[in-house]
Amino acid sequence: MTTVSLRHARVRYGPLEALHGVTLAAPCPGLTVLLGRNGSGRTTALRALAGIVPLSGGTMVWDGAEVTGIPAHERARRGMCLVPERQAVFGSLTVRENLDLAARDHTVALDAYPQLRPLLERRAGTLSGGEQRMLALSRALLARARVVLVDEPAQGLAPSVAARTYELLGSLDACVVVAEQRLPPALRDRSAIVYELRRGTVVFAGEASELTG
Repeated sequence: MTTVSLRHARVRYGPLEALHGVTLAAPCPGLTVLLGRNGSGRTTALRALAGIVPLSGGTMVWDGAEVTGIPAHERARRGMCLVPERQAVFGSLTVRENLDLAARDHTVALDAYPQLRPLLERRAGTLSGGEQRMLALSRALLARARVVLVDEPAQGLAPSVAARTYELLGSLDACVVVAEQRLPPALRDRSAIVYELRRGTVVFAGEASELTG
């Protein structure tokens, strides 16, 4: 089993330090959850893994090799996919065109989210928040990435669709790292590694069952 990891990672936004030496490891394949309230550093940690924000200290390791200085586009080329919380779809393109950017065969995505079938010719920018979330997640499923990073996967989704989303993410043959404010009900009985962040530091690391127990 390989891992994606941050080791003593620090991230600064100007004079403010958002991550204070965070260390975490996400198995491949497997599901890892970064928990924390707004301002905790969970989204910053996810973006650091993706290479969207640079580390001001520490390292990132992937498949046993340090990749700290490798830019986001190169990480994407190597098989890393980020689904951000906002602006995760191309609003001026249709649903079909958004899916085409990931793969020509949409079967996997439309089987996962059949709600998108009647919306294929609609422009993504006209969809509801939940529909846009399903579209963004569909593109991640079609990409068949080795590492999938998702900020708040279930945002705007009905409870049944949210549960299905976590079922899909948990079944991927990939390293899946998600950021959430609180542990979703769908994960309470699943095998998942959890890191809880508070003010830029890790305050809990363990199995989801330990956190809920």
